[in-house]
Amino acid sequence: MGKSLTQPGNITSFQINSNTGGGSVDLSAGVVDYRYYESVLSNNVSATAMIVETGNSDVGGVLDGLPVRGGEKTQIKIEDNQGGELNVPLYVNRARDAVPGTQQDLYILDFASQEYFANTQTRVTKRYEGKISDHISSILGGVLPIAGEVDVDETSLEYNFIGNDRKPFYVCTWLATKSVPAEGIGDAAGFLFFQTRDGFHFKSIDNIFGGDPVKKFIFNNTEGLPKGYDGKVLNYNIESDTELHQNLTMGTYHNKSIFFDFYNMNYKEKVYSIEKQQSGLKVAGQKGDKFNFVAEEFTKTPSRFMTHILDTGVDPKGTGDKQLDNQKNNPIDPNFRAEETMVQSIMRYNQLFSVKTQITIAGDFSIKAGDLVECDFPELAGAQLSNSNSQSGGIYMVAHVCHRNTPDGCFSSLGLVRDSYGKRT
Repeated sequence: MGKSLTQPGNITSFQINSNTGGGSVDLSAGVVDYRYYESVLSNNVSATAMIVETGNSDVGGVLDGLPVRGGEKTQIKIEDNQGGELNVPLYVNRARDAVPGTQQDLYILDFASQEYFANTQTRVTKRYEGKISDHISSILGGVLPIAGEVDVDETSLEYNFIGNDRKPFYVCTWLATKSVPAEGIGDAAGFLFFQTRDGFHFKSIDNIFGGDPVKKFIFNNTEGLPKGYDGKVLNYNIESDTELHQNLTMGTYHNKSIFFDFYNMNYKEKVYSIEKQQSGLKVAGQKGDKFNFVAEEFTKTPSRFMTHILDTGVDPKGTGDKQLDNQKNNPIDPNFRAEETMVQSIMRYNQLFSVKTQITIAGDFSIKAGDLVECDFPELAGAQLSNSNSQSGGIYMVAHVCHRNTPDGCFSSLGLVRDSYGKRT
């Protein structure tokens, strides 16, 4: 018989290189729990490892013998039981919770990507003019040294700004809230900025949901895997369905914004509702009436009021005399069309996490944050598992992923989110 998919994976390398003496040590035999993390809400990847040493290392106790003081480069390679491999260059962030003993030492090492540390040593200083997606491409690699690819969805709006010595991660996350896909200003504002093992991603929420799922999973009470599925859900937990009061507080269904223009000494009001928005979105489930699944009495009036200040007349295009001419000829032009995008992005971010489900599958290291997966869950008919649930089943975005390997097994925990119910038609 073949090896079970839930058996422990294979740690082929767990090498830590010294910062001082040029030596290294491989701790593969001592790793009793390794967890690797990615999230669409995190600017960097990270990992933790619980190590048990029995005193057989060539350098004695690794923490003081190597020594491990933070910033050590690693070569960590772990294989799942499906042919996938985690091979991500990470650096030691800290050693913690050390429990020394006469027979063995136990401690935990935390790891992070090189860019996580470089971000604290780097600042965005210059002035940027043009499309936001061009700014992101310039910052990632041009300002912040990075390894891996840079995956940037093109944006439609232009925005001029000065870095003001802010950190690159902060600037990229801040720009994500102002971004609209290249298809044009409609109802799909809102981007995500995150890192996976492949590199950095600046992705439109709408474009992500417009893609195809990479894997299809099912939860059932039979031993075999039905045709058409890539794996079985070992267990799942619906963390939350729609929380009405919270969504009303956040203005998810209907909000009103007042934009103050101090250059012209007036203000604009913008009322935005889910009924207006839903026709221009790409969603995980059913569109049309099914996207607005809340009773009409809770969505027909604004539940959140917001105020913003427009930057009319600020930082016009060009440099030197050209910039002065642009300011003279177009004094009332806004630097950014905030009233057309900000209310959209606020609603979109809140809708993204309308439904949250946690699933555990056999270790599958191919799955990354930002991927789409398709899941089928059963309907409950009394105490029996019945047919596939047409409402909870369908496409989900992998918001968070933890790939875990222990002596007892290799598993992947996926935090799934979606903005709507039903299956896409």
